[in-house]
Amino acid sequence: MTDTLTQPDSQAPIYQTDALIAQDIDAYLDVHQHKTMLRFITCGSVDDGKSTLIGRLLYDSKMIFEDQLEALQADSKRVGTQGGEIDFALLVDGLAAEREQGITIDVAYRFFATEKRKFIVADTPGHEQYTRNMVTGASTADLAVILIDARKGILTQTRRHSYLAHLIGIRNIVLAVNKMDLVGYDQAVFDKIVADYAAFAQSIGISAFTPIPISGFKGDNITARSDNTPWYQGPTLMAHLESVEVDATTAAAKPFRMPVQWVNRPNLDFRGFAGLIASGSVKPGDAVRVLPSGKTSTISRIVTMPGGTGPASGTGGDGDLDEAIAGQSVTLCFADEIDCSRGDVIAVADNPPEVSSQFEATIVWMDDEAMLPGRPYWLKIGTQSVSATVQAPKYVVNVNTMEHLAAKTLDLNAIGIAELATDKPISFEPYADNRTLGGFILIDKISNRTVAAGMLHFSLRRAQNVHWQATDIGREAHAQLKNQLPRILWFTGLSGSGKSTIANEVEKRLALMNRHTFLLDGDNIRHGLNKDLGFTEADRIENIRRVGEVAKLMADAGLIVLTAFISPFRAERDMVREMLPDGEFIEIFVDTPLEVAEARDVKGLYKKARSGALKNFTGIDSPYEAPTSPEIRVNTVEMTPEEAAEHIIRKIMPLK
Repeated sequence: MTDTLTQPDSQAPIYQTDALIAQDIDAYLDVHQHKTMLRFITCGSVDDGKSTLIGRLLYDSKMIFEDQLEALQADSKRVGTQGGEIDFALLVDGLAAEREQGITIDVAYRFFATEKRKFIVADTPGHEQYTRNMVTGASTADLAVILIDARKGILTQTRRHSYLAHLIGIRNIVLAVNKMDLVGYDQAVFDKIVADYAAFAQSIGISAFTPIPISGFKGDNITARSDNTPWYQGPTLMAHLESVEVDATTAAAKPFRMPVQWVNRPNLDFRGFAGLIASGSVKPGDAVRVLPSGKTSTISRIVTMPGGTGPASGTGGDGDLDEAIAGQSVTLCFADEIDCSRGDVIAVADNPPEVSSQFEATIVWMDDEAMLPGRPYWLKIGTQSVSATVQAPKYVVNVNTMEHLAAKTLDLNAIGIAELATDKPISFEPYADNRTLGGFILIDKISNRTVAAGMLHFSLRRAQNVHWQATDIGREAHAQLKNQLPRILWFTGLSGSGKSTIANEVEKRLALMNRHTFLLDGDNIRHGLNKDLGFTEADRIENIRRVGEVAKLMADAGLIVLTAFISPFRAERDMVREMLPDGEFIEIFVDTPLEVAEARDVKGLYKKARSGALKNFTGIDSPYEAPTSPEIRVNTVEMTPEEAAEHIIRKIMPLK
């Protein structure tokens, strides 16, 4: 790393090598190792100078190698935007598309350090199209630098990013009014922007922020106080970053929480539970509770790396700690043999987090495809992974006016308040109290795309008030009385494929065999239970959810249930499968090509769909996701309904 870099302007460098490095190198390295770490983001609207500011910070903190500097100078002449001078943004904008357009697209993380602190900064994009990337960068940040172009003032993305930063829990906000050199360092311009932002900040709950007039390009008030702003008496940006309190300090004062990432079992004589401590502190002898089971024990050992250099072997005491605090990764050993696995939360015994399965949450939707209420998604919170369904939002927030607007779903970049339910209880705390146990992401089960980020507010009272009532006669007893194994025979296929006809034939054969059955047909169900539902994607999802719940109750009663529904989406068919024990859900794909089904058109629905009189019709203007690995597949082009029914009976027999 070079020690000969000079400032490209008149700003005086402030970084001098610590004298300790010459006196005692070991002591210097120890001090450096134990410096606090600040994670922060730069955000704001397009062309507000975020990448330039980070490049300037890297340059002034002497974190650029000589070959990087030479490449930067060459790139600045070739593709830079500063008229031949060094374009600091090129240090961060690494993608070709970013350099060509002069914008940030992806989140770029950079590390740098001063004599007082270490930093990880995330350069986040300003375009609304890439708001999801800004949320990603902000999710781990302790501080946000909101940049504003002094010539333009507060813009829509300024408001959006400020709202999101506050929503995600960032309480340290710096308002960096950039490009002051382009407005002649006019104090009146700075004061007006600060006043406008203060009014907006108060409306969204930001109680305090630190305004600083800067020029990322010229270096004014970045690392040294600028002579161009004698009217400004506050700290430089770097001085503020070096002195602000980090969240790790406050996290250590909260109750102890540690999500379990891994059960450490290197040999037969050692069993520990590894994870990153989210909050609080723990010592050997402390009483702890494992959630959601509620089992209690005491801590016998806190193991890190033996000698501080290698993995914990579990055989010695070299790596044992007398205390561990928030931010440390450790392995905890219990005095008692209790069940604990990945996804569980170890907490202080007398003040554990809540456990629930129904919540109200703020959701930031980050996918191009809109949210589908009722569709199951994977929810990841801490180290826990569960299946979750989201209801239609109560409202969405207009970030410009802070109005609460009605909505049936969430589109890309929408911010809404909604209720969600998980398939099993999870340990959590409100996001305002604990970001690790209160923040979550939603993942599409089919594509594995991360579609949303969210913050839990509180559990719903009905989750605590409604309990499962145990009964003496269970599903096994019901099945024994009927002398059969309960099953759900789930017929799926296009309209006109022959689902109902084949299901009816199968039920007749089962009746002749003295089997107890019930047939749920799509058209019949929509006359009663689901008559309030239409044919949008959201309504189709709710239609199948209700049918699945009814079919499950019938299977619990010991019946063989046959269902004949288009059920076009794999996610909902899988949702019903997950309701049942293994082997009880039999997916039967009635495989009929679209042209054959349309040629039959018994009900005239395809004709209406082709004419535009019938919207959201499966196969025409609404998709059908064919099963990838059904238990049974029948081809109605090659088989008659009777042959198909016989084939299905042979597959599912013998029934007991």
